[in-house]
Amino acid sequence: MTDDSYVFEGPADEPPATARDNNPPRTVSELSFALKRTLEEQFGHVRLRGEISKVNHHASGHVYLTLKDDKAAIDGVIWKGSVRGLGVRPESGLEVIVTGKITSYPARSSYQIVIETMEAAGAGALLAQLERLKAKLAGEGLFEPGRKTPIPAFPAVVGVITSPTGAVIRDILHRISERWPCRVIVWPCVVQGDAAAGQVAAAIRGFDSLTPGGPIPRPDVVIVARGGGSVEDLWAFNDEALARAVAAAAIPIISAVGHETDTTLIDFVSDRRAPTPTGAAEIATPVLADLQAAVADFERRLARAGGRILEDRRTRLRAAARGLPARPEDVLALPQQRLDHAGSRLGSALQRNVGGHERRYATVSARLSEGLLKRVIERRHDRLTAFADRFAPTMTRRLERDEARLAALSRALAGLNPKTPKPGFARVESEDGTMIATAAALQPGQAVRLAFADGSRSARIDGDETGPPPRKAPASTARPGSPPPGQGNLF
Repeated sequence: MTDDSYVFEGPADEPPATARDNNPPRTVSELSFALKRTLEEQFGHVRLRGEISKVNHHASGHVYLTLKDDKAAIDGVIWKGSVRGLGVRPESGLEVIVTGKITSYPARSSYQIVIETMEAAGAGALLAQLERLKAKLAGEGLFEPGRKTPIPAFPAVVGVITSPTGAVIRDILHRISERWPCRVIVWPCVVQGDAAAGQVAAAIRGFDSLTPGGPIPRPDVVIVARGGGSVEDLWAFNDEALARAVAAAAIPIISAVGHETDTTLIDFVSDRRAPTPTGAAEIATPVLADLQAAVADFERRLARAGGRILEDRRTRLRAAARGLPARPEDVLALPQQRLDHAGSRLGSALQRNVGGHERRYATVSARLSEGLLKRVIERRHDRLTAFADRFAPTMTRRLERDEARLAALSRALAGLNPKTPKPGFARVESEDGTMIATAAALQPGQAVRLAFADGSRSARIDGDETGPPPRKAPASTARPGSPPPGQGNLF
């Protein structure tokens, strides 16, 4: 029996006390490390095929992941020195073939595989489905940066779509209260399972349908958040209907699903992707303390700039004052003296100016006389009379011609007036005196009035629209008072 064997020796019917004496107790660490050595000896080198999930690229350079199939799963670790030599980059949903040794992690009493090599065995079913859907939505332009809405810099209301019982909502609320105290509206929904995609999409549409200024304030930005998990746990956020609801939302949406290494379909269609839910709260809100510090800094800079301007003006004023006399009266003395001298000369100058204008007026007025003005007026009158005598006949003939044309047009207009029919014609009117111009306006049995040049008569429409045309009366039988040729008797 080796040191790693834990089978009791001795007869089966031996008392427990004797058995305990023959098999002394060991510590938990001794048992864990003994199991570790056993696993490494029995499974020193294995080759596994499975689908990767829960990939964690640690800051130390190591990679932690899980290999699984439809019935089981095993944890795996890739040491920093082996990461660069891998044939493929570990990603969730990728089906791979790995080579390594089985060992255990005594601190948690769990076994794992230390992966040395990795090669792709083909995309997993979930990853292949996701890639097809991603290519479809990308072809429709839903991933284009130009259609994304900018995140508001100073939101008054932040909407959060997540589970109300998880740690995610507490982290978001705590982070927002630290940075930018504002109103937060939580739309509770499940974030895992078959119903998750429909509830999240309904929450997005619900926030989007809120009316600004209504009883429930409309959020300025919405965060869709969930903690980390496997591909299957996050698969609800790869739903096509949910992705289209995110793309159609008018409110800017920040997706914060999973950890930094997790990528879902709504990350591509949302307006902004956050690595974690806490990071989403930081993207959605500014830091109030930083803004207050910036405003205070601006105030200090403004005060310093104003002080520098005042000091500069004060220095320039002092420099200009050095060139001035000691007393302000000395500065104004010389201009005042010049003003006094100019004022003393102003009266005599005005008198000389008036005298010059009087002499010029006397010179001009000497050349003017009443007879000279009369001769100018008579000469202009003669020219006007000659002009009138020359063009008067022409204007008279033109006026006479225009008067004749106007009279002819007036007679023609009077002849065309329907209110005064010419002989041989009649005007059809309704009982209220309205003129009827078309046959379509008449109804069978309707009472009408026929207005002639010499009087009017009443009549009634018989409704016959296809009667024979009236016959012309022979010219030799025409009698006074009978209708003109070509017109039937209306009575």
